[in-house]
Amino acid sequence: MRPPPPSKPPEVRAPTSGPPPAIETPQLPYEGRLSGRRVSLGVCGSIAAYKAAQVARLLLKEGAEVQTVLTASAERFVGAATFGGLTGRPALTTMWNADTGGELHVDLATRSDLLLIVPATADMLGRLATGRADDLLTATALCARCPVLVAPAMHPRMWSHPATLRNVSTLEHDGRVHRIGPVEGEVASGEFGLGRMAEPEHIVAAAASLVCTQDLAGRHVAVTAGPTVEDLDPVRFVSNRSSGKMGFAIAERAVARGAKVTLITGPVSLPVPYGVQLVEVRSAVAMRGAVWQALGPDLGHADALVMTAAVGDYRPAEAHAAKLKRESKRMTLELVQNPDILAEIGAARRTYHPILVGFAVETDGDEQVIAHARTKLEKKRVDLVVANHASDSFGRDDNRATLVAPDHVDSLGRLAKTDLADRILDWVAARFLGLG
Repeated sequence: MRPPPPSKPPEVRAPTSGPPPAIETPQLPYEGRLSGRRVSLGVCGSIAAYKAAQVARLLLKEGAEVQTVLTASAERFVGAATFGGLTGRPALTTMWNADTGGELHVDLATRSDLLLIVPATADMLGRLATGRADDLLTATALCARCPVLVAPAMHPRMWSHPATLRNVSTLEHDGRVHRIGPVEGEVASGEFGLGRMAEPEHIVAAAASLVCTQDLAGRHVAVTAGPTVEDLDPVRFVSNRSSGKMGFAIAERAVARGAKVTLITGPVSLPVPYGVQLVEVRSAVAMRGAVWQALGPDLGHADALVMTAAVGDYRPAEAHAAKLKRESKRMTLELVQNPDILAEIGAARRTYHPILVGFAVETDGDEQVIAHARTKLEKKRVDLVVANHASDSFGRDDNRATLVAPDHVDSLGRLAKTDLADRILDWVAARFLGLG
């Protein structure tokens, strides 16, 4: 049951002489989703084993300490020296390593925050399902009390075999092993089917979701991203420079923090974040419909809406069925207003549910940007506005933004968009706590 809203809204402090001074927050380096986490990366013998090296690089990029454990078969595909060079730690290949003492499998399982097996072969799934512990990797898995995540990879006929499906069912029933994939695609033989290993980026995102703080668990967060496109004729359109990177970063981080995420996006060229429900739209009117569908007519289907999309303010009054021909030196294009989606939601909201976060992209100086954000905050009746300059945001992997709320202004400095996404979600999570 959702907690009741507070008895009255928070006081909006009107500035006496312009916007309040920004509270400067020192810029912090992006620590990564797995900062300080110890990940044991198990690698099995498969053509897909070469992708485990990419997984290792991505884990390191996210701040994890990575210790690789190779099966005897894995070494025939990718050498231990490769993983040692990537991680800075010698890859472990046997329970009888001469330079280690004690029970290596017990020690490894005890100090791991996550055991990730990439790729997980049909043989490995069978050994895990039956409790085999005849090498370092399976013995570590049997000892592990941390999450265990497997990324299966095999020929589609192997994946669909009753024995494999039975082993997967056993692992799911036991509840000790999590799985990502396999997915449909082309496998090593050139055949197409269900058995291809999930992409390394998705594997790392799934890993992060298992060990990150789950402060948004049980929440449904709707996120809009990218530009909207308003067609003039079959070959021309009116749009803007938004890349969608900010919205996709927020969606990715919200999933990692336990939320159910609906990502509504205009046309972009970005990989779909792991675990989101993707809704692709083109025009502002289409995005409006998708947002209302995600939130529901009573706004009760989502707990928060983060509106990062650069929704076009105007569209051509007429979309022509055929290409317009050049007929004179000048052409007048009539535009009509698009719906203001965020303002509609704000006006329809009767309580503090859902939490509303808007974005304000401007081209003025910093003080004017914050002033515009405060105007949007009050006019559209939202809870938070993320203010930034167009030159600091469009098409970049980082952003320089200011969080503008009714009672404070927090200047964040330049941050990676992934890190900024976490700062915004920190505010949303704290707001949830404040409401109940």
